[in-house]
Amino acid sequence: MLTSVQTDQCLTKLSKTYESWQVEQAALALKIYRYYVKTISTPEHSITAGEKEQWQFVANEMKTMLRLKQKALATERTYMSWLRRFYRFVQGKSPYKIDSNHVKDFLSFLALDQKVSKSTQNQAFNAILFFYRHVLEQQIDELKTVVRAHHSRRLPAVLTKNEITDLFSHIHGTHRLIASIIYGGGLRLRECLNLRMKDVDLENGFLTIIGGKGDKDRKTLLPRKLKKDLVEHIERVRLLHHKDRQNNVPGVALPQALERKYPNAGKEWIWQWLFPSGKLSEDPRSGIIRRHHVYPSTLQKKIRQAAKTARIAKRVTVHTLRHSFATHLLEDGYDIRTIQDLLGHASLKTTMIYTHVAAKNKIGVKSPFDQLDEPDE
Repeated sequence: MLTSVQTDQCLTKLSKTYESWQVEQAALALKIYRYYVKTISTPEHSITAGEKEQWQFVANEMKTMLRLKQKALATERTYMSWLRRFYRFVQGKSPYKIDSNHVKDFLSFLALDQKVSKSTQNQAFNAILFFYRHVLEQQIDELKTVVRAHHSRRLPAVLTKNEITDLFSHIHGTHRLIASIIYGGGLRLRECLNLRMKDVDLENGFLTIIGGKGDKDRKTLLPRKLKKDLVEHIERVRLLHHKDRQNNVPGVALPQALERKYPNAGKEWIWQWLFPSGKLSEDPRSGIIRRHHVYPSTLQKKIRQAAKTARIAKRVTVHTLRHSFATHLLEDGYDIRTIQDLLGHASLKTTMIYTHVAAKNKIGVKSPFDQLDEPDE
């Protein structure tokens, strides 16, 4: 099999004769060839009892480090899932005997055999990188030989304002209020469910998103039309909070550092969930029976059912409301950077995708077909 040095020499020679895109194709072909040759020549590995114990130990260490780094529960579950998949890929070989090459092969496997998207491959890499750095305390070498997943740009599904109205007419109660806040402020589902009483400014009409994607805080819109419904909802939540205090229910979950510093803060009104669940449940980390926020899948089901009932011929999810918020602001003439700030996008390029789905033609281009003369009868 070609070594890395031989591969570089081959590509350098090709670059003197062929176009850059042809050299890139050759480089990809060589990566795929190296991966499959290595796959074929790798013998099966039988897992020993000692190796199983080692993996159980490092998996527990992984959980501990994720919590020490204050990663979100969703992130913890995702990273642990990728660690299990990596364990199966390396056939249970001792975690202390695997190296960077195993990571490269795993990422190539995801691209070539599993056909994952670029974002999924990056997510897997971040999980395994965390494992190497914080559990095994190793560094991963350059990933030049990894076969990268194909990047596909998909335009988001967006509802018209009339479709939004039709959709909301088939959602009722608290779920309608949640959906309205998501659309009205362009929130992600978990950002909305993670709202606490202190994050709501009814007077000035905005919401504060704490620890959004990328662990960033931002402010976004709270529609004034929702004020009356929200005030009534908050009063119902207040009654539920009083009931929990009378029954001595443990306080709501708080960020770990805050919970250690102020152990009783979870019982205070300002820290209560804006959308608490109607039932108590076990905290998946601490095992404490307490009140959590509404479960995410509940709203997802309500949205899908409402879209079906309203006969909307599009794939509609909760995130479609966020896409629609951004697109409708753009159609109304708001500045793209203002929309970027409201959405919490790190890059303007991410926000620019909505220019491709906005219904309003900003540059006034007319189809040549519209300029044709009508044919004679």
